[in-house]
Amino acid sequence: MPEGQSRPRKRYQHRRRSEGQQGQAKRPAAQQGQNQPPKAQNHNGQQNQAPKAQAQPQRPRQPLPQKVQHKDSYGLKGAFSTLIPAIQHAIFDQGYTAPTPIQAQAIGPLCEGRDMIGCAQTGTGKTAAFSLPILQFLAAGNRPPVRSKPRVLIVAPTRELAAQIDESIGNYGKYLGVKHAVIYGGVGQAPQVAKLKTGLDVLSATPGRLLDLMGQGFISLSDVEFFVLDEADRMLDMGFLPDIKRVIRELPLQRQSLFFSATMEAKVKSLALTLVKNPVTVTISPDTPAVERIGQRLLFVDKGNKDTLLVHLMQNPAFKRVIVFTQMKHQANK
Repeated sequence: MPEGQSRPRKRYQHRRRSEGQQGQAKRPAAQQGQNQPPKAQNHNGQQNQAPKAQAQPQRPRQPLPQKVQHKDSYGLKGAFSTLIPAIQHAIFDQGYTAPTPIQAQAIGPLCEGRDMIGCAQTGTGKTAAFSLPILQFLAAGNRPPVRSKPRVLIVAPTRELAAQIDESIGNYGKYLGVKHAVIYGGVGQAPQVAKLKTGLDVLSATPGRLLDLMGQGFISLSDVEFFVLDEADRMLDMGFLPDIKRVIRELPLQRQSLFFSATMEAKVKSLALTLVKNPVTVTISPDTPAVERIGQRLLFVDKGNKDTLLVHLMQNPAFKRVIVFTQMKHQANK
């Protein structure tokens, strides 16, 4: 009699295991016909798996987001109107409608893949002049970022300028899903390394931190397709020429190169010619060393009387906004 009871129990357990494998053990009502119509749709028994494969999320990086795909124009003028809608949307969000002179002259050739030497001062719209073509370039080839191998490298002399460029890339590329980051010295490298490991499209960097992380193996320039050297004259004044040459040696031969400088002295031009091939030259007011609206005076004073003179000058009510430059950091703190 015990053997007679054990056999039906085993058959019952086997039947429940079989039903559990079909995802129906906990829903006996579904076995009695409630799920029959879906089964009739697919006779291969894989009705539950196929929708899951189709419902996987799309790749996060899309060159033209849906909300900007169907708008042909944002009322932009000149070179701005030649850019893809996603970038036009971002320009419109920033409140611009017409390009500055350097943007009007630079955007077209850069979008055609030409190298460039640009001579323009700060405040002329230079950053957008190369940022917008870079974003157009990235949108044309929607390749996933590769760990530690940026496609675009922008080198600037100071952390402030590098951060400003990175912010510009973020503002104008916000509808493209472009991955970008900035690295510079004077701060811990761990957060910067973490971003590099996730993969980047655009890397903005100062020369020192760039070479440091390259030496540690966190950055490879082998995939760089677009290289920008910004404010080259200032880099030479700061003694970065050896560092720049080291960076250039690590770049691929096949790339698009941009060289920007506020002045074009002989040594600056010599460096430019080692970087670019058959470049387009864009010049915006190269012979004006300072903004014409600024009056300049030179006051000779003994070192011990400098602070007294500064206080006297600051008492002038005409001085609304003042920047004081000093030679050393401790003097500025004092």
